[in-house]
Amino acid sequence: MNYLENLFGLKDKNAVVIGGSGVLAGAMAEGLANAGANIAILARNFEKAEKKAGEITDKIGVKTIAVKVDAANKETLVNAKAEINEKLGKVDILINAPGMTSKTPFLEITEKEWDEIMDINLKSILFGCQVFGEEMFNNKDGSIINISSVASGPPLSKVFAYSATKAAVNSLTQSLAIEWATANVRVNAIAPGFFPAEQNKKMLTKERVASILAHTPMGRFGNPDELVAATIWLASSKAASFVTGSIVRVDGGFTAMTI
Repeated sequence: MNYLENLFGLKDKNAVVIGGSGVLAGAMAEGLANAGANIAILARNFEKAEKKAGEITDKIGVKTIAVKVDAANKETLVNAKAEINEKLGKVDILINAPGMTSKTPFLEITEKEWDEIMDINLKSILFGCQVFGEEMFNNKDGSIINISSVASGPPLSKVFAYSATKAAVNSLTQSLAIEWATANVRVNAIAPGFFPAEQNKKMLTKERVASILAHTPMGRFGNPDELVAATIWLASSKAASFVTGSIVRVDGGFTAMTI
């Protein structure tokens, strides 16, 4: 084993990727698999999860399974964990990546839509950490990576509810990092900038794209593969052994930009 494999390799580790059937989390799952981890893809859409799991198995050869869950329903996560433990073993890494957005204006959003956004973007993060993090806490080892966003602060225009949930994800991440630090469970978040994810395509008008690129020093959108290195780094118990409570921004300089 060479130096980089020893530092970043994830051989014999088991990673759960909630929302792993999507574009960004799917790229993260493939990255973890390429580093040697076995993968469990959890998603509402079982067909998409199964397809992604099959692609990873065919391309990379690690053990990969798909499990249908509603991430905002704790019971489905508990059942998924039992299946993962049976088929793969203990969970070492959790990628918490369910998400939805909305452009409904403040005075027009309904309680139903607000609750749905909160459930998918925040409650599911809580439940994922509880269900899979408890095992890590008991084993005194593990890495949780919650997916935040540059919208977490300062908030983005037109997506106030989404921004509010991502700010809460940051706070939850850091609170849990403090609580579980002595148990050697590292809890961090990745805050992507603008990537070609499914959930934001319908909001990207020409004017919106121009505004985003003008505010991004690198002048382009991110590629899903550009999230992989940060994911592997935070997942590695050697490379990121003293990293917890961090919000890692992968945004082409978006957050740093003023005028």
